[in-house]
Amino acid sequence: MSYRSVPRILGLFKAETMPGLAWIPHFTSVINWTLRLGLGLLNQVKAINTRWLAIIDHSIDIGTKKVLVVLRVPVDVLANKGAAIQLQDCECIGLKVCEQVNGESIALDLAAIFSQAGAPAAIIKDGDYTLAKGRLGLLATAFGTAVLLGWTLLGGLDVLNTALRDAVQPRFGDMAYQLSLLAAFALLGGLLDLPFDLYGTFRVEQQFGFNRTTPMLYAVDLVKSLAVGVVIGLPLAALILWIMRATGSWWWLWAWAAWAGFNLLIMVLYPTVIAPLFNKFSPLADDALVARVQALMQRCGFQAKGLFVMDGSRRSAHGNAYFTGLGAAKRVVFFDTLLAKLSPGEVEAVLAHELGHFKHRHVQKRIVMMFGASLAGLALLGWLAGQTGFYTGLGVSPNLGAPNDALALLLFGLVVPVFGFFVSPVMAMLSRRHEFEADAYASAQASAADLSSALLKLHEDNAATLTPDPLYVRFYYSHPPASERLAALAPRAA
Repeated sequence: MSYRSVPRILGLFKAETMPGLAWIPHFTSVINWTLRLGLGLLNQVKAINTRWLAIIDHSIDIGTKKVLVVLRVPVDVLANKGAAIQLQDCECIGLKVCEQVNGESIALDLAAIFSQAGAPAAIIKDGDYTLAKGRLGLLATAFGTAVLLGWTLLGGLDVLNTALRDAVQPRFGDMAYQLSLLAAFALLGGLLDLPFDLYGTFRVEQQFGFNRTTPMLYAVDLVKSLAVGVVIGLPLAALILWIMRATGSWWWLWAWAAWAGFNLLIMVLYPTVIAPLFNKFSPLADDALVARVQALMQRCGFQAKGLFVMDGSRRSAHGNAYFTGLGAAKRVVFFDTLLAKLSPGEVEAVLAHELGHFKHRHVQKRIVMMFGASLAGLALLGWLAGQTGFYTGLGVSPNLGAPNDALALLLFGLVVPVFGFFVSPVMAMLSRRHEFEADAYASAQASAADLSSALLKLHEDNAATLTPDPLYVRFYYSHPPASERLAALAPRAA
């Protein structure tokens, strides 16, 4: 069922059953609070013994009271009739009056309705988890905005630069000063972000039963990440800074070449050098599944260095599967949590989806786009770095007796994500298109029914909402909502 069918169904309900109510328009904020728990839920509900879709609306009566309405519609009816569905095709499973208007009280009332209707607790969990992550994300975004203003217009970066320049540059030279500035900025930025990561891991993820990271493991990971950053990041930064000083006005082209080569090298080394520092990778031991996966890869013309199982359960209950590496270093990696939740057919379908990305060359296309965007960005920085207004306009006084290369890199890194907001809808749209292409390929090489079943299991086990806000999806979602993917797969799964 398409989202456009919802107003039609609710319009019928409103007109024929409750004509005395003045209904609230379907603004994005309304949809965000009220539809995410039910719209598009294609799931097997044992208590009802049918696949169903719950549609939620709320109205305002005379005064301030709100009336929540929950309708249940069989999936096969929706598939056959779509927007032509009639009221008699629907079943009202709940009406409830709320005294308050805020989203939290509405969610609580919806929980009561779903419980009375015999719906699975996973629906309520999905909504609560989405709300909890959303609140944390909003808080982190607001804090990040304040930090950005603090670094730039309020003079934070200027203070840090002046202190390190005066302390380091006279004794150890230009390169040591610039590297210390980059390192100090990265360290402070990491410390500022740490409380949100801690809260997300040990509060939100823990609350909903997903976190399996112990404080000790978290601390060890933090130290390892810092060490990897120092070993890899500082030499790369030193190389870029040297290029900026030594190669003249075309430095940005040489810097781009070095950066692109570094990224390709990391893609080759990551599976065998970096990833094993954080996780244990064991060869896939299920012989039957190995044979099934190898047969699939042979049909798809894909070769991999090995099939591995990663101990993702050490840190989280979430499951996933992915390809990693380039060329002969390609590996297929399954989370152990994924193998524990899916049947062999579903695992094959998920892997076929990933092979769809390979077949359509999505990874290569994304690498080319990333390299093209970085080339354009460095070319722009090559011009901005020579403009005094670039520094002063962002609250920093350019150095007179020391290089400004590190300052330029930091300022550019701070500002670019702001303008990236306007590009993100295009990139998200392309990514969602790739996901649909991979789903179509998977349904041709494996079972579309198994892929649909796997998607439902993964979304339920990950407490991912099946009904995100449509406008939010267009801006940020790299994957289509499960309801849209299931609708696209339905004809092939029939």
